[in-house]
Amino acid sequence: MKRRNFLKATTLAGFGFTFPQALSANNQKATKEIRDTFSLTGNKASIYTNSNIKTTRIFHITDTHLSLDDERGDAFKEFSKRMAGAYKSNEQFETGEQVTTIQSFEQTLQRAKDEEADFLALTGDIFSFPSEAAIDWVGKKLEETGIPYGYIAGNHDWHYEGMKGSSNNLRKTWTEKRLNSLYKKNNPLFASYEFNGLQLVFIDDSTYEIEPEQLVFLKEQIKTDKPFLLFLHIPLYIPGRSMGYGCANPEWGAESDKNYELERREQWGKGGHTETTFHFYDEVFNAQNLLGIFAGHTHQPAIDLKNNIPQVVSGHNATGYFTHIEINPA
Repeated sequence: MKRRNFLKATTLAGFGFTFPQALSANNQKATKEIRDTFSLTGNKASIYTNSNIKTTRIFHITDTHLSLDDERGDAFKEFSKRMAGAYKSNEQFETGEQVTTIQSFEQTLQRAKDEEADFLALTGDIFSFPSEAAIDWVGKKLEETGIPYGYIAGNHDWHYEGMKGSSNNLRKTWTEKRLNSLYKKNNPLFASYEFNGLQLVFIDDSTYEIEPEQLVFLKEQIKTDKPFLLFLHIPLYIPGRSMGYGCANPEWGAESDKNYELERREQWGKGGHTETTFHFYDEVFNAQNLLGIFAGHTHQPAIDLKNNIPQVVSGHNATGYFTHIEINPA
């Protein structure tokens, strides 16, 4: 069988294991036209595609958990107190030195500039709560890099703990009041950036659920037949993984929600996921032009394969961690 019909052995430096994965027989014909090989070494993911693209370098940044605040946040301290005290000092993922979240974010952006990244992909929990000071600061820092970026929210970005309201309503409220500037007039729930022949697709699953319009949007990206990367906050369900891989997890729901009292939020739905969320899951893992999925949320770097599509979960940027994605023509 030809080289392009195999997913090469994937070496996870620092993870302690290596595995090869051959393409299944009924996927070979479809995937050889777009997907070629994938490897992950440390925090660098290398993707090769048979499509006509230019080499593209993306810095994937997630879960910085900035709690920078000022007098504008005084009225919300009863809702921000717990998360404002979290992640004050963190062990830098490469050096072991103690760093603040501000230092981690600044250092990551500087690395992106030094390594000539083409695009920044921010996939949520950049903030521990929707602080005006932190959001203004991040917006300024991103603009100073001169690097294009895409952003979607995580479950903390729009959440003031203990504030009344459903997850959907709170997300809508604080997106409009605080986060909106980071979307650059794109729809906060979904966006696609065409870059060097690639589609960089961002979909907000920060409530663990998928909305009908998001499913429609995903189907439109698949129909283009252009190679695309999918960026989410919460990883998609993988058997054997924790409940952190909660989007389309069949066990997700009120009975498996252990943290709603601690986080002072509404409990997950008693009926589990909607059919739309499960439909979205099936569409993703049957998309023949999908090169890879990149998510955060769990704070633990990991990789899984389903239908020969890799899902890479990045470590948390509170420690300076980022995933350097490089997409190359085969």
